[in-house]
Amino acid sequence: MRKKVLICGATGFIGRNLTEQLSKRSDLEIHAVRFNRPEYACSNVIWHHADLRNPADVERVVQGTDVIIQAAATTSGSKDIVTRPFIHVTDNAVMNSLLFRSAFEHKIQHVVFFSCTVMYQSSEKALKETDFDANKPLHPRYFGVGNTKLYIEKMCEFYAGISDTKFTAIRHSNIYGAHDKYDLERSHVFGATITKVMIAKDKIIVWGTGEEERDLLYADDLVNFVELAIEKQPEKYRLYHCGLGQAIPIKQLVQKIIAHSGKPLTIEHDLSQPTIKTSLFLDCTLAQTELGWEPKTSLDEGIKKTLAWWRENVGVAKVA
Repeated sequence: MRKKVLICGATGFIGRNLTEQLSKRSDLEIHAVRFNRPEYACSNVIWHHADLRNPADVERVVQGTDVIIQAAATTSGSKDIVTRPFIHVTDNAVMNSLLFRSAFEHKIQHVVFFSCTVMYQSSEKALKETDFDANKPLHPRYFGVGNTKLYIEKMCEFYAGISDTKFTAIRHSNIYGAHDKYDLERSHVFGATITKVMIAKDKIIVWGTGEEERDLLYADDLVNFVELAIEKQPEKYRLYHCGLGQAIPIKQLVQKIIAHSGKPLTIEHDLSQPTIKTSLFLDCTLAQTELGWEPKTSLDEGIKKTLAWWRENVGVAKVA
């Protein structure tokens, strides 16, 4: 009998990669939840329209499910994090509270939740799951979203402790790949850089010195992580790190993307913009030890695949 998997947020970046990849498996019955965005063509997927802030909608889609992959969230670019931070706090706390309670009541086998790494301080060494220090203040910009993620992680641990449902909380690094945002208003650093390079005529401008360092993981490796967590997680609750485990400065990332694009571009630094020398990368030893997971896609290979996808699905005409 096929396992019934409910993917919440199936039209988002991570959710769509999960839906497209997991729908290829013959042992799974994939149910995809959408809200504002329309459904897309994907074989072997059953679609549901639901507002996950509505208890009745949550009950309707959760019943009869074996596994919930919770990739739904109210998200946006850095502009909203600064100007409308409350949308992240309120909506996400509500939808996860309703989903986890429903999973508990319906005795769902496994729930997977995507956290993030904004709660961490900059570090020159790879961070383990135990390196978070609650006594150190979060960056003011991430106070709301970071503490909300921490609260939802603890909610996972709480429900795992009072039920037979397994809960996985994943603190993943910066994810990139197919279906990411590539418009310059809403995209994160990787997607924005891809678009800037592909539409540039002769040069690309980098804010500051580009010394900020990021851990970048290709989306397919995150999907593989989820599959292994569902199959192999030994305990009822686990908080895992999931990243490439390497930090790359933004200026080097830009150089790599230009090189793989084949375009003869020069790089100019806008030194009127601030340079914040931060570094963040993850130690994923726990996931490697317990799940046998490690990333399969190098950054260079991931850049090549993403550029190929961009050319085919985005194109200069659509962003010019």
